[in-house]
Amino acid sequence: MVKEISVGNVKIGGANPLVLIAGPCVLENEAATLKAAELLMEITDKVGMQLIFKGSYDKANRTSVTSFRGPGIAEGLRILAKVKSTFGLPLLSDIHGIEQIEPAAEVLDILQIPAFLCRQTDLVVAAAKSGRVLNVKKGQFLAPWDMENVVGKAVASGNDNLILTERGVSFGYNNLVSDMRSLPIMRRLGYPVVFDATHSVQLPGGQGGSSGGQREFVEYLARAAVATGIDGVFLEVHEDPSKALCDGPNSVKLSDLGVLLKKLKDIDAIVK
Repeated sequence: MVKEISVGNVKIGGANPLVLIAGPCVLENEAATLKAAELLMEITDKVGMQLIFKGSYDKANRTSVTSFRGPGIAEGLRILAKVKSTFGLPLLSDIHGIEQIEPAAEVLDILQIPAFLCRQTDLVVAAAKSGRVLNVKKGQFLAPWDMENVVGKAVASGNDNLILTERGVSFGYNNLVSDMRSLPIMRRLGYPVVFDATHSVQLPGGQGGSSGGQREFVEYLARAAVATGIDGVFLEVHEDPSKALCDGPNSVKLSDLGVLLKKLKDIDAIVK
């Protein structure tokens, strides 16, 4: 049985319906973030799906030193706190260092361990000891069963409020592949599993100084993943992906989101 986890007013895992984790790749500014949150609430309310808002205050693993990283932790957490006070949404963002955990935990409901850092023992242990829910992204270099060791680090540190997220595995140069077998394999560990459909179509470093992406395949992978019985889907969204400051090529256009979510909700209802 998969553990049910409460995040604010959202329940993920157990026998609960599919949850959406969505927002911009990186926080661009306060106005754009609040508008994205408002539109996401309108869309998910209409579809009837629970929402956790995500947005990175700092993207520390950019391809180029000149790539936009976000507003930084202080301003980013201020913006995210405004999202929570305005809309009441549960919040998720990445942490990249132990020094970020304490201030982030004061604002965020879920601390996300980035894929590249999922084997950093000190980071996982310290984040687990914060008491916040952890969303651990499976590294692009790991097999799904290797996540048992990551889970073990968090549980040994006193925290079993865990979500595990699949985001694709490195497949040759500048490419990722999503193995749908990884989703039921990780679910057997007993924790909610989320599929990151937008990072799974990313082409890391595919544009030389930045990553590319194949947005046209997001729907197909998301539909396939939901059909395995996962607990949530993770999507990066933007009003105009062509103008996004980060991960535009693999972000979903907000105006297209409602149709996609309706399809995913219908599949989830059949499976569960």
